[in-house]
Amino acid sequence: MEYSDAVKLLTSQGKFYIELGLDRISKILGLLGNPQDNLKCIHVAGTNGKGSVCAIIEAVLRVAGMKTGLYTSPHIFEYTERIKINNCDITKKDFANYVELVCNLADKNEIHLTEFEILTAVMFKYFYDNNVDVVILETGLGGRFDATNVIKSNLCSIITHIDFDHTERLGDTLSKIAFEKAGIIKENCPIFTSEGYEVFKDVADEKNAMFILVVPFEDISRLSLKGLCQRENLSLALAAVRYLFPSIDENIIQNAISKVQHPCRFQFIKDKNMIIDAAHNPNGIRALKQSLDFWYPNLKRRFVFGCLKNKDYKTMMAELFEKNDEIYFYKFDYPNSANIEELQSACDYPSKEFTGKFDYNDGKLTIVCGSFYMIKELLAKL
Repeated sequence: MEYSDAVKLLTSQGKFYIELGLDRISKILGLLGNPQDNLKCIHVAGTNGKGSVCAIIEAVLRVAGMKTGLYTSPHIFEYTERIKINNCDITKKDFANYVELVCNLADKNEIHLTEFEILTAVMFKYFYDNNVDVVILETGLGGRFDATNVIKSNLCSIITHIDFDHTERLGDTLSKIAFEKAGIIKENCPIFTSEGYEVFKDVADEKNAMFILVVPFEDISRLSLKGLCQRENLSLALAAVRYLFPSIDENIIQNAISKVQHPCRFQFIKDKNMIIDAAHNPNGIRALKQSLDFWYPNLKRRFVFGCLKNKDYKTMMAELFEKNDEIYFYKFDYPNSANIEELQSACDYPSKEFTGKFDYNDGKLTIVCGSFYMIKELLAKL
């Protein structure tokens, strides 16, 4: 199987859908020898911030000399971005080989895996085969029935900020969503969070898991990731690192956080005076707006925005846009992409369809934000 064949398979109608549950992933991993049972994992769930927490932890552990495995989603340009060892993407050749291995085994045993389940099985097998020291594991959706939750134990669980997203699957209240995220808490394994939902405490008590409530106090001046929301993310990440690996020197930690890489999260492109941020729900948009107001209070703003139809884009636009902003909408090539008319009708201010490039030397700050699917397509054009 070539890499292009693997991508076609993953994006096919037979695989590219969501069906939560642990039965299928458990069966395929059993046939692969249960590699996940022999890996040390830090498991991270939450609505927003989990990718940043994972990136920070990975950087610190790698700089401290450990062989790290990092599993995140979604990707921006290539599927290989989701599976990294020591911050290096799995090669396209290895990716295709592992996808072929997993899919052939699944077909032979009539196990109908989704895209994310295939990727998760590939990740566990690849990290096991390469003897990584620690896996930093980001959930895909929710927690309780997410494919990553097939692990029986972990070094710790981390739950980042909870807000409304994927309510059709996770519930329509914050308590219901928190309950799904709490599903990653494991027996006798500590749980770190910055939010004291009762369900977190209750599940921790049931499982004899140490409950650690983290106050967001860390200094983010040295952190390479900008955005005010990173204070909470950095505090969670470093609380877990210092608890699990107390021998790591503080100088190593500070050196590592200055080099963290996490593309498209309030990422500044200097030569275009552009911010790229994959804020795709109301909470993410609020965090983006707060950071823009803090870091760039006096610059005129030009937005390019696009998102999926099932997102609360009316609320997102009401939070983000102001009267004097220059607003462009973009319809990207994805079946569930909101069209220009839908976005314009929900927007309180004049707007245009984005059709080309800008004069990036006109003094305005350009902000490209919204769906990951849009950003992937749009950045290639820009």
